[in-house]
Amino acid sequence: MLSSIKKAIAKIWAKQYVKTSERFIQNAVPDQEKLLLSLISKAKNTRFGQDHNFQTIHSIQDFQKEVPLADYEDLKHYIEEIKAGKSDILWTEKPEYFAKTSGTTSGSKYIPISHEGMPYQIAAARSALFFYIAQKDNADFVNGKMIFLQGSPELSDMHGIKTGRLSGIVAHHIPDYLQKNRLPSWKTNTIEDWETKVDKVIEETEKENMTLISGIPPWLIMYFEKLTEKTGKKIKELFPNLQLIVTGGVNYEPYRDKMDQLLGGDVDIIQTFPASEGFFAYQNNYREEGLLLLTNHGIFYEFIPQEDLGKENPRRLTLGEIELNKDYALVITTNSGLWAYMIGDMVRFISKKPYKILVSGRTKHFTSAFGEHVIAYEVEEAVKEALLKHPAQISEFHLAPQVTPENGLPYHEWMIEFEKEPENMEGFRQELDLALRGKNTYYNDLITGNILQPLIITRLKKDSFMEYAKSKGKLGGQNKIPRLANNRDIADFFHQSDLGLIIK
Repeated sequence: MLSSIKKAIAKIWAKQYVKTSERFIQNAVPDQEKLLLSLISKAKNTRFGQDHNFQTIHSIQDFQKEVPLADYEDLKHYIEEIKAGKSDILWTEKPEYFAKTSGTTSGSKYIPISHEGMPYQIAAARSALFFYIAQKDNADFVNGKMIFLQGSPELSDMHGIKTGRLSGIVAHHIPDYLQKNRLPSWKTNTIEDWETKVDKVIEETEKENMTLISGIPPWLIMYFEKLTEKTGKKIKELFPNLQLIVTGGVNYEPYRDKMDQLLGGDVDIIQTFPASEGFFAYQNNYREEGLLLLTNHGIFYEFIPQEDLGKENPRRLTLGEIELNKDYALVITTNSGLWAYMIGDMVRFISKKPYKILVSGRTKHFTSAFGEHVIAYEVEEAVKEALLKHPAQISEFHLAPQVTPENGLPYHEWMIEFEKEPENMEGFRQELDLALRGKNTYYNDLITGNILQPLIITRLKKDSFMEYAKSKGKLGGQNKIPRLANNRDIADFFHQSDLGLIIK
């Protein structure tokens, strides 16, 4: 009886939310300008607002004139003041949280999350489920067990600001009505060592009625593989009522075949686009490609065309100025005090009614040693095309330039960990190269101009990418290995490793 009531309530809430959401979907462009001006008005007396003449800003054009594009290094001195206990620096009062993330040039980053910003993180995740329930007209999963595997929920205190991983912060905001269904246990979630943690998660979940599982694809695969090894069963055999997987952090498509193999049955997938800086988009139709951009969640968006990256004065386009099927660097201004902040992600719009995006790569994760500027979306689509003609299963891959080979012309080296190799490896290699040439005209010109030779594949042994992640202390959680690089740091690890990771 209670289970029927929970399902009925969930379906009512979901339909109500979807109905009310039509307004923000239809009014995205005018609402964005109103949002920006309200953020400016609220923060005009902050240190940042005074430094950037917020009192003179009355339009998007004024904002772009007064507030330059920024990355973490540009805002770091403001954040250091906040860490020292000062208020009204980037946003009114102190942040409620610092989401601690690992940076490359800056060491650990401390991303502020305000009292106003935190509810949007939770609301976005809930809204994604509401859209799914309304579309499916089914809320059976609410009565089973759900995994929300997170970083440790234990938070430190920095001058009254609670500090930890975003996923650990979110653990403190799981609604009460989900707490009884939630796994793993608090104690297990506090385990820092990832492999130990996954083993404990398996102990706690393998005999439960799992209906929803949430995590990034590499973690899901690791969890599912260990479950299969321990039980000898496919995941749907082990969890026959598993209805939904919620995933984010990276594009799901390159992992779909491997996931389907491990699942062994139909499970619905919702893709999301969350980050410490904000929750940007989610799949509002689980049957269709594309993520709905959240334009009413305290975030004002700007978009820099890919070809403008690196220029002294790149164009800063607003939502109403974007074009479909072009790649843009995402720039955000938030109600947590990030101003014209480049988060490092590239997006591609595939729809304007409503505004829907694909995450096409990272601004710093590309290969352009020869001017080709190959991005993640292009290589992932090329892999999909090659696999259609030469079926195989790929666990993971990494592309790096080889600028100074011992013999012959330079080339792109693809480090690929196959779950199942294609029957014709040479045919697969040629098809992959042709597919990438079709996606990127600059790469094609380099091949036809005899500046580069066609790509070369280096095959890796099973778990090679996991060994790399372990060696760098980046196994598990939200850590992701870049699929493209403009250097050979990762490629050289595999070539020089004493673990014998390369198949000779």
